[in-house]
Amino acid sequence: MDKHVRLQEILKLVGERKIGRQEELAALLTERGFGVTQASVSRDLDELGIVKTGGIYTLPALDKRKAKLGVRSIEAAGDSLIVVKSEPGFASAAATHIDSEGIAEIVGTIAGDDTIFVAVRKADQQRSTIKRLLEIFGG
Repeated sequence: MDKHVRLQEILKLVGERKIGRQEELAALLTERGFGVTQASVSRDLDELGIVKTGGIYTLPALDKRKAKLGVRSIEAAGDSLIVVKSEPGFASAAATHIDSEGIAEIVGTIAGDDTIFVAVRKADQQRSTIKRLLEIFGG
Protein backbone atom coordinates (compact mmCIF):
# COMPACT_ATOMS: atom_id res chain seq x y z
CA MET A 1 0.00 0.00 0.00
CA ASP A 2 0.94 3.65 -0.42
CA LYS A 3 3.33 5.09 2.21
CA HIS A 4 1.11 8.12 2.79
CA VAL A 5 -1.84 5.84 3.59
CA ARG A 6 0.39 3.84 5.97
CA LEU A 7 1.50 7.04 7.74
CA GLN A 8 -2.11 8.14 8.15
CA GLU A 9 -2.95 4.71 9.63
CA ILE A 10 -0.05 5.00 12.08
CA LEU A 11 -1.33 8.42 13.21
CA LYS A 12 -4.80 6.95 13.66
CA LEU A 13 -3.57 3.92 15.62
CA VAL A 14 -1.28 5.94 17.90
CA GLY A 15 -4.09 8.43 18.52
CA GLU A 16 -6.63 5.73 19.40
CA ARG A 17 -4.59 3.08 21.24
CA LYS A 18 -1.90 2.79 23.86
CA ILE A 19 1.01 1.31 21.91
CA GLY A 20 4.26 0.71 23.74
CA ARG A 21 6.37 -1.26 21.26
CA GLN A 22 7.22 -0.90 17.59
CA GLU A 23 6.60 -4.62 17.11
CA GLU A 24 3.04 -4.13 18.41
CA LEU A 25 2.46 -1.31 15.92
CA ALA A 26 3.97 -3.40 13.11
CA ALA A 27 1.57 -6.27 13.97
CA LEU A 28 -1.43 -3.92 13.91
CA LEU A 29 -0.36 -2.53 10.54
CA THR A 30 0.15 -6.05 9.16
CA GLU A 31 -3.40 -6.97 10.27
CA ARG A 32 -4.59 -4.01 8.19
CA GLY A 33 -2.77 -5.14 5.07
CA PHE A 34 0.43 -3.11 5.31
CA GLY A 35 3.65 -5.03 4.69
CA VAL A 36 5.97 -3.51 7.29
CA THR A 37 9.01 -4.42 9.33
CA GLN A 38 10.04 -3.06 12.69
CA ALA A 39 12.72 -1.03 10.91
CA SER A 40 10.21 0.61 8.55
CA VAL A 41 7.91 1.36 11.49
CA SER A 42 10.85 2.98 13.29
CA ARG A 43 11.54 5.23 10.28
CA ASP A 44 7.83 6.09 9.97
CA LEU A 45 7.59 7.05 13.65
CA ASP A 46 10.63 9.29 13.27
CA GLU A 47 9.23 10.92 10.12
CA LEU A 48 5.90 11.60 11.84
CA GLY A 49 7.56 13.05 14.93
CA ILE A 50 5.90 10.46 17.16
CA VAL A 51 7.73 9.99 20.45
CA LYS A 52 7.48 7.66 23.40
CA THR A 53 6.17 9.30 26.56
CA GLY A 54 5.69 7.24 29.70
CA GLY A 55 6.30 4.06 27.73
CA ILE A 56 3.54 4.86 25.21
CA TYR A 57 3.87 6.33 21.71
CA THR A 58 2.24 9.74 21.49
CA LEU A 59 1.40 12.11 18.68
CA PRO A 60 3.59 15.16 18.15
CA ALA A 61 2.43 18.14 20.18
CA LEU A 62 3.37 21.69 20.87
CA ASP A 63 5.26 22.55 24.00
CA LYS A 64 2.65 24.88 25.52
CA ARG A 65 5.33 26.69 27.51
CA LYS A 66 7.16 27.70 24.32
CA ALA A 67 4.23 28.04 21.89
CA LYS A 68 4.23 31.27 19.89
CA LEU A 69 1.39 33.48 18.64
CA GLY A 70 -1.24 31.57 20.62
CA VAL A 71 -0.89 28.39 18.54
CA ARG A 72 -2.37 25.42 20.41
CA SER A 73 -2.24 22.53 17.93
CA ILE A 74 -1.12 21.51 14.46
CA GLU A 75 -2.50 18.44 12.74
CA ALA A 76 -3.06 16.83 9.35
CA ALA A 77 -6.46 16.95 7.68
CA GLY A 78 -6.81 14.87 4.53
CA ASP A 79 -3.89 14.54 2.15
CA SER A 80 -2.76 18.11 1.50
CA LEU A 81 -4.24 20.20 4.28
CA ILE A 82 -2.94 21.13 7.73
CA VAL A 83 -5.14 22.65 10.43
CA VAL A 84 -3.51 25.00 12.92
CA LYS A 85 -5.61 25.91 15.96
CA SER A 86 -4.83 29.02 18.00
CA GLU A 87 -6.22 31.02 20.84
CA PRO A 88 -9.21 33.14 19.70
CA GLY A 89 -8.10 36.20 17.74
CA PHE A 90 -4.57 34.93 17.00
CA ALA A 91 -5.10 32.98 13.76
CA SER A 92 -4.50 35.91 11.43
CA ALA A 93 -1.20 36.81 13.07
CA ALA A 94 -0.07 33.18 13.07
CA ALA A 95 -1.02 32.79 9.38
CA THR A 96 0.93 35.93 8.52
CA HIS A 97 3.92 34.45 10.35
CA ILE A 98 3.57 31.18 8.39
CA ASP A 99 3.41 33.11 5.11
CA SER A 100 6.49 35.17 6.04
CA GLU A 101 8.54 31.99 6.58
CA GLY A 102 8.48 31.34 2.81
CA ILE A 103 8.03 27.58 3.13
CA ALA A 104 8.15 26.36 -0.48
CA GLU A 105 5.79 23.42 0.13
CA ILE A 106 2.97 25.72 1.28
CA VAL A 107 0.62 26.93 -1.43
CA GLY A 108 -1.29 29.25 0.89
CA THR A 109 -3.06 29.84 4.18
CA ILE A 110 -6.58 30.85 5.14
CA ALA A 111 -7.17 32.24 8.63
CA GLY A 112 -10.33 32.60 10.66
CA ASP A 113 -10.53 33.67 14.28
CA ASP A 114 -8.87 30.64 15.85
CA THR A 115 -8.22 28.29 12.92
CA ILE A 116 -5.81 28.33 9.99
CA PHE A 117 -5.99 26.06 6.96
CA VAL A 118 -2.57 25.49 5.44
CA ALA A 119 -2.51 23.93 1.96
CA VAL A 120 0.59 22.06 0.81
CA ARG A 121 1.52 21.34 -2.81
CA LYS A 122 1.78 17.55 -2.54
CA ALA A 123 0.52 14.98 -0.07
CA ASP A 124 4.04 13.69 0.57
CA GLN A 125 5.05 17.17 1.80
CA GLN A 126 2.41 17.35 4.52
CA ARG A 127 4.42 15.61 7.28
CA SER A 128 7.61 17.61 6.74
CA THR A 129 5.56 20.82 6.69
CA ILE A 130 3.88 19.89 9.98
CA LYS A 131 7.31 19.28 11.50
CA ARG A 132 8.48 22.69 10.24
CA LEU A 133 5.40 24.41 11.69
CA LEU A 134 5.96 22.66 15.02
CA GLU A 135 9.53 24.02 15.01
CA ILE A 136 8.31 27.54 14.19
CA PHE A 137 5.60 27.61 16.86
CA GLY A 138 7.50 25.87 19.65
CA GLY A 139 6.98 22.14 19.14
